[in-house]
Amino acid sequence: MIATMRPDIDSTDEYVRNTTARAFSVVASGLGIPALLPFLKAVCQSKKSWQARHTGISNGSLVEIIEHGLNDENQKVRTITALSLAALAEASAPYGIESFDTVLRPLWKGIKSHRGKVLAAFLKAVGFIIPLMDTAYASYYTKGVMQILIREFQSPDEEMKKIVLKVVKQCVSADGVEADYIRNSILPAFFRHFWVRRMALDRRNYKQLVETTVEMANKVGVADIVGRVVEDLKDESEPYRRMVMETIEKVVAHLGASDIDADQEVLLMDGILYAYQQLTSDDSNVILNGFETVMNALGQRAKPYVPQICGIIKWNLNYSSAKVRQRAADLMSRIAIVMKLCQEERLICHLGTLFYECLGEEYPEVLGSTLGALKAIVNVVGMTKMAPPIKDLLPRLTPILKNRHEKVQENCIGLVGRIADRGAEFVPAKEWMRICFELLEMLKAHKKGIRRATVNTFGYIAKAIGPQDVLATLLNNLKVQERQNRVCTTVAIAIIAETCSPFTVLPALMNEYQVPELNVRNGVLKSLSFLFEYIGEMGKDYIYAVTPLLEDVLMDRDLVHRQTAASAVKHMALGVAGLGCEDALVHLLNLIWPNIFETSPHVINAVMEAIEGMRVALGAAVILNYCLQGLFHPARKVREVYWKTYNSLYIGAQDALVAAYPALDNDGANVYSRLFLLKGIIKNCLFFLFSMRQAMLPLWTMRASL
Repeated sequence: MIATMRPDIDSTDEYVRNTTARAFSVVASGLGIPALLPFLKAVCQSKKSWQARHTGISNGSLVEIIEHGLNDENQKVRTITALSLAALAEASAPYGIESFDTVLRPLWKGIKSHRGKVLAAFLKAVGFIIPLMDTAYASYYTKGVMQILIREFQSPDEEMKKIVLKVVKQCVSADGVEADYIRNSILPAFFRHFWVRRMALDRRNYKQLVETTVEMANKVGVADIVGRVVEDLKDESEPYRRMVMETIEKVVAHLGASDIDADQEVLLMDGILYAYQQLTSDDSNVILNGFETVMNALGQRAKPYVPQICGIIKWNLNYSSAKVRQRAADLMSRIAIVMKLCQEERLICHLGTLFYECLGEEYPEVLGSTLGALKAIVNVVGMTKMAPPIKDLLPRLTPILKNRHEKVQENCIGLVGRIADRGAEFVPAKEWMRICFELLEMLKAHKKGIRRATVNTFGYIAKAIGPQDVLATLLNNLKVQERQNRVCTTVAIAIIAETCSPFTVLPALMNEYQVPELNVRNGVLKSLSFLFEYIGEMGKDYIYAVTPLLEDVLMDRDLVHRQTAASAVKHMALGVAGLGCEDALVHLLNLIWPNIFETSPHVINAVMEAIEGMRVALGAAVILNYCLQGLFHPARKVREVYWKTYNSLYIGAQDALVAAYPALDNDGANVYSRLFLLKGIIKNCLFFLFSMRQAMLPLWTMRASL
């Protein structure tokens, strides 16, 4: 590798040199750094060309190899050396300050003498080394470097600004830097030069500025930072308002709002409401997230502002723009909990009626947000106080379930599931059955969250109206062609069994296995697998009932049948481990074992997992007895399967196997007995008995005296 890439090390093209350096880094990560160290040392100290030194140092090797590059006559070598030191310090944080002792002096001299890109690289190196220092040293070096940084606050170069922000963040986060020093020496210049509209337009600088400001807030407190930026929430520039809002959101989320006084609170809420109402771009998440975070942090202190916020939501719901209506619904779904905390149930119910009237919305995005708002209102108000009543709300949701838009489906099924869970008694059983038929179509949804919510809703409905009708609907659905639909149906059946007890489901499920149709039989077996996975220890009451069925399946010619049955046996064995069902499990193990020679990867995986489950339930010794018969079989393919099983057994229960190994007599060449182990056991037993005697002696003495 070195011989091949050697000519490119001192190429005149910087792109070629950088690519070569990256390639050497890959080689070093593969072979280990020690293998490349002699070569790196030679290249970094090359007198032949500065290009070779530049490439060698790019590899970011150890400090002593590259430290001389800080004083190199070529500017690019000095720059790449400083950047390599920064990378090393970043990688070794929070340890390793001893390794950088030798480079602190040249770096310190460099930041005072250099300008431009070289200064940026030196500052970056110092910024990453300072957090590694002890408290006293970190404070001293921060105060020294901060003079240079404050001078560079005025730099027009965007790259320099990014590095300065990163270094300020690193310095401020160091332990030895006091809050008063940041508050008095850094904050005024920092906000004057960086908190300007232009910074909000460059995405990288925007992100770095927010992170640095949040780090400062962690030291000086929330009030100082919010007090300086809160009035900018009314700035004319929307990107700048968004940046201010994101900073406030992160600061308040980290530190809470307890330090914000009454005047700042009024300014903050006024600014947030202004920023919300002046939204014109499609990206409203930043403003809504900030609104939610501040409201949650204020808690009951937000009570005076709730009527005004509700008025804005009502006004926006009648707006002609779909985006404005959607934002109003999104805002309601985020602040409903805070309104409940402020005891504004009357206003929440009033808004619930308004959102109910908006269920005829033609835009699916807006309809999805409206359903989300209703779900939040139902969650906080409860079923009995909900306006409109649940008996009126649910029939309006049934036709919406036909909507194929993902957001509408997700929020609608969430709302229906919540009503089925907490307020099923307010709705007649016929309406629930109508909803069941609509839910079957939602099992075809592409999004997993929708399918998961749907199968959970089946469980809630079965609990409310009894499992028989719901189960009949689901068993009939096992005959469809789409695999995803059938799998979701089997999960729903298992959830119903868990919710309504397995005895309500198992008879119908086992009876359905008589249907001579492959999909139905596979569905029944998969349902049994999920069922025993969900019910766990309850399976001990049903294992003898399903054993004859599994016995028949494990002898079936169809591979998929045996695979699914093996999966069911695994869950069954894990659930009933230690509960006295070993006779049934041994019988099933005898039927599972012949399948170890299957070649299909899915089948053999299911069989091996079933054997692992049996190991847990029956013990390693039983499985070892099955393994021993084939470990030394004359056929190689047979041996391989048995050794694979034995290795898995050894990994899972190495200690339990010791007692089951066969006892071998000593012969002339080998001694198999381990008498020293026996001596150790006897010694420990005698020590234990002596300790017990010493502990019991006072009791015996007392009893004798009595």
